Amino acid sequence: MEKTVAYSESHDQALVGDKTIAFWLMDKEMYTHMSVTSSNSSIINRGIALHNLITLITHALGGEAYLNFIGNEFGHPEWLDFPRAGNGDSYHYARRQWNLVDDDLLKYKFMNNWDRAVNTLEEKYGWLHAHPAYISWKHEDDKVIVFDRADLIFVFNFHTEKSFPDYTIGVKNPGTYKILLCSDSKDFGGEERVDTSVPHFTKPESYSAYSNRMMIYIPCRTAIIYGRGTV
Repeated sequence: MEKTVAYSESHDQALVGDKTIAFWLMDKEMYTHMSVTSSNSSIINRGIALHNLITLITHALGGEAYLNFIGNEFGHPEWLDFPRAGNGDSYHYARRQWNLVDDDLLKYKFMNNWDRAVNTLEEKYGWLHAHPAYISWKHEDDKVIVFDRADLIFVFNFHTEKSFPDYTIGVKNPGTYKILLCSDSKDFGGEERVDTSVPHFTKPESYSAYSNRMMIYIPCRTAIIYGRGTV
């Protein structure tokens, strides 16, 4: 099978005339509500949450490599435009604003933290060079997707408002599972609704495509990665 390089956005989307995913999600709110001291913005909260989900599902499900364009990992707010006749040979947008992610008072750090955590976890478990993922569950009404790759379980809840306590998923390998990464953690701009220290236990009861099942809590607009191990 031919290997695939996956990306949620490329350089084309960062060039003038288009918008990055972060800018599509949050638009002008990024100019006024990206400070941690600014008033709460549902648009920014939603945008950061979905940005994290979009990058992870592309990273883990897309192929054997993941491509990122400079600055998009932390949700760079503006386009890139090189000097040309159409902009009066201006250098104004021929830049990446690295100061945004380095400023601890700005929320760009949350998306950057997520990007770092995802890549660090991939280095440890190696899902990019593992066999392709197997999607064991997808539910249109719940907006939930579950898949396995590299002996990890990836769970996504894209629902705008529904959180699911005691949500049942099928599990291939029985045992005790712990949360390795949760996008709802405060470090990633989340609401800290998930206790990541709680172990999860499988039951030998068939569900979905597997002979074991496990019950989890999955808040809206959240992605969680589970790994098997001892507690």
